[in-house]
Amino acid sequence: MPTKNVDDARISKFKNKGKDPAKLREKRISACVELRKANKDENFLKRRNISVDLSSDYISNEMVASLVIEDIIKDVNSNCRESQTRGCQAARKLLSQERNPPLKEIIDAGLLARFVSFLSMDDEPNLQFEAAWALTNIASGTSWHTQQVVEHGAVPSFIALLASPMLHISEQAVWALGNIAGDGAAYRDILIECNVVPALLARISPDTPVGYLRNLTWTLSNLCRNKNPFPPLSAILQMLPSLIQLLHLSDKDILSDACWAISYLSDGDNDRIDIVVRTGIVPRLVELMSHKEISVMTPALRSIGNIVSGSDLQTQVAVDAEVLKVIPVLMKHQKPSVQKEAVWALSNIAAGPCRQIQQLITCGLLPPLVEQLRNGDFKTQREAVWAVTNFTSGGTVEQVVHLVQSGALEAIINLLQVKDAKVILVILEAINNIFMAAEKLGETEKLSLLVEELGGLDRIEMLQNHDNELVYQAAHTLIEKYFGDGDVVGVKVESTEEAFVFKTSDVKRNFEF
Repeated sequence: MPTKNVDDARISKFKNKGKDPAKLREKRISACVELRKANKDENFLKRRNISVDLSSDYISNEMVASLVIEDIIKDVNSNCRESQTRGCQAARKLLSQERNPPLKEIIDAGLLARFVSFLSMDDEPNLQFEAAWALTNIASGTSWHTQQVVEHGAVPSFIALLASPMLHISEQAVWALGNIAGDGAAYRDILIECNVVPALLARISPDTPVGYLRNLTWTLSNLCRNKNPFPPLSAILQMLPSLIQLLHLSDKDILSDACWAISYLSDGDNDRIDIVVRTGIVPRLVELMSHKEISVMTPALRSIGNIVSGSDLQTQVAVDAEVLKVIPVLMKHQKPSVQKEAVWALSNIAAGPCRQIQQLITCGLLPPLVEQLRNGDFKTQREAVWAVTNFTSGGTVEQVVHLVQSGALEAIINLLQVKDAKVILVILEAINNIFMAAEKLGETEKLSLLVEELGGLDRIEMLQNHDNELVYQAAHTLIEKYFGDGDVVGVKVESTEEAFVFKTSDVKRNFEF
């Protein structure tokens, strides 16, 4: 049998853990969705440089297929600058191949030390550039490949190259450092300790070409990634002003990576969210949620989803920026993954106090929420179920009545047939919360009849045979508490804005609860 903590992890991901007042401000530990994986191949954490040459060609593209490692080794290890440059160029062209670049072969040939030594040759810019390019491509490989580049001492040399007066060489250093930062928290922090952040930020100016800024923003975003541990606070405070500037540019690639950077920085506890919110960037993020490019809209949505998982005040900043006007549009987006992320953000707003729940109602978010419960894909339905449960945990009796009237009760009852035990448990909690609201109105019997009319009683009874012990216990408790042996007279359910109003009727199947 599953343990009692089967749903603890999922519950802990939201700021409102059911009805426990002590947990009302509990912060989500980590994002409950993985939309990022479906976008930009994990945002291209590492990438090989296969762009157009900016240096003199010693090796034509047609000759690449016939290149022999032994010849490259001979050229790179020679004392002739022209031969060294030719060897480095041949190596980087092989390493720029789309398929099966010979990363290990180049490393095993012992060429990395030579490549790194060439990085400091300011009087040989072509050699310097070719060596930097080759190392960039090696660092784009696995963690082991990146490790070889770092252990051969490339980091200080690349940081020094950022100041190169030759823009294409400086940009190559940016690219290489982005690959190293993209390997994980350990190398990210090594770069930060080597003062890479101020060296990168010094390259941002009104005259910096857009292409350069794209690479620089991507590298900054990799320096913001990972949270085990998080980037040092000092580095975050250094980067944030420049990231805010970049978020006000128009280039979609710069906007995308800058938004991803903000999403990484806001994916933490409330104190870290506060650092982002205090920059005043939330209205711009909400604006970018409507961007025509999904590569921009997605990380903007992720950032806002992180922010509304924070405190009531942090959530209210997003609400005041009119995020509730944008979320319904994204809930109808053609991509289910976007719908899921939008509903996740909604569920965190629904975990707030009743005044924020009322804003959800006022802004018309219940109809699209019910639509997702009925017709969304399962991952989106799962987030919608959490939204309902959070809503019923923190909403007033009148707000819960409004939710039921919108069709949410019927929709979650229909989902009791799913196989996911965690989702079933969350639905049963929502139903229990709705019964608690009915108890305050003295309308428990009428709600019991409504649940039965919607097919809920049959489904809850069947759940008493569920393999999961927690599901069985929750179902059994509901049956025992709210569905006794007493006969229930047929009623018609009507409502007012203040409470439930019931009238006896001969019609059993036309409820308007």
